[in-house]
Amino acid sequence: MDGDGKLPRTRVVLGEAAARRPPADPAKADLAEQTPVGEALVKGLVRAQLALALRLSLVVAAGLGALPLLFAVAPAVGKTKLLGVNLPWVLLGVLSFPFLVGVGWAYVRWAERNEQDFTAVINRPEA
Repeated sequence: MDGDGKLPRTRVVLGEAAARRPPADPAKADLAEQTPVGEALVKGLVRAQLALALRLSLVVAAGLGALPLLFAVAPAVGKTKLLGVNLPWVLLGVLSFPFLVGVGWAYVRWAERNEQDFTAVINRPEA
């Protein structure tokens, strides 16, 4: 401490800190600096996630949308009772929820796989 109770000044130079840093990975630098290569990598990830979401949306639309169509085309199926309850109520009111949970679980699992693939591309060693 100085005579007046203050700490001595310390000089900080950014050039010294940057010189001590290891060289940046080119792929990570492309992402951080938003270069065209980094932009293409991110667009690829977004495109993969969107394609996955659209495919699973079609599964849900086909799976749940086909049931009312089935009941309209074959009214006898719609009048069938299962444990004293009409089959449409059982399928649409009860069994649709486990179906949606399963599709949601699959989406999360596959979306995480897409992100892991993206991370693997970013972290791959340069040849």
